[in-house]
Amino acid sequence: MFRSKVAGVGSFLPEKVITNFDLEKMVETSSEWIIQRTGIERRHMVDENEGTSDMCVRAGNKALAHAGMTVDQIDLIIVCTLTPDYKMPAAACLVQAKLGARNIMSFDLNAACSGFVYGLFVADQFIKTGVYKNVMVFGAENLTRLLNYKDRDTCILFGDAAGCFIMTRAEENDPNYLMTAHAHAEGSLAELLWAKGGGTRYPFSQEVWDTGSHYMQMKGKEIFKNATRTMATACHEAMDAVNLKPDQIDWIVPHQANMRITEAVASHLDFPMEKIVSTVHETGNTSAASIPVAFDIAMQDGRIQRGQTILLTAFGAGLTSGSAILRF
Repeated sequence: MFRSKVAGVGSFLPEKVITNFDLEKMVETSSEWIIQRTGIERRHMVDENEGTSDMCVRAGNKALAHAGMTVDQIDLIIVCTLTPDYKMPAAACLVQAKLGARNIMSFDLNAACSGFVYGLFVADQFIKTGVYKNVMVFGAENLTRLLNYKDRDTCILFGDAAGCFIMTRAEENDPNYLMTAHAHAEGSLAELLWAKGGGTRYPFSQEVWDTGSHYMQMKGKEIFKNATRTMATACHEAMDAVNLKPDQIDWIVPHQANMRITEAVASHLDFPMEKIVSTVHETGNTSAASIPVAFDIAMQDGRIQRGQTILLTAFGAGLTSGSAILRF
């Protein structure tokens, strides 16, 4: 079989920013309280006239430029998101049209905050088996429009963003490639983080609106415990699969959920915090977008460089989790 590699990376953060001080005016909280518990200082909000697909296009064009590729070379588009523009069609179809791509396979993938790792896993299978050569994998979320700004436990956490990797077939002697990827789900824990109303089980109604069950609901302490456990386990699984030790990893790029979770995972792995990419102070939790956005920021500022070995790890609603190791 073939191997896949990262040919290009791009990301987009909306211009509008919501600071902790802005949230102090909206809900009973303080900037100090938010920073102490999460490490978050700012988060971005997409323009009211744009949506998830528009952010994808901006990130995708940057990734194409970085890869030195044109959109007509793309064989498949995967948009990892829990916040598509519409119930249907898939956001990926809108992205395909807005990018001007050929009449190619395009679909959405919803694994919540683990979505991007799931997307890389899926793209790798298409490339490995020779079905496709060039795949655009997006992680993108428009979460600010799903938040209850009366719920302090959730509204302080999330922001909007999009990131993109272009995965391509690696040459046989290329030292840089996706070494391994893994994904899991524990559906028995689904109610720890979910939006109950608004789907087909509980369709949108006056009752759903009145009770606010369409908003995200989270049991924070349980999520913290499970996030730390699953991300650390996923990291060990990936390293064991390719016989690597923590000191052989140049960078860990985790899902940017909460600085305290990142610190707990680092402690579990006995991995230095200075080798973990963290952007949560600037972006908040951008769900499926967080890994590619953090990766791109670290690449742009020179931390991540070609030839380095990088571990990605995530957890999300589902509860989902995943990991991947790539030599960039």
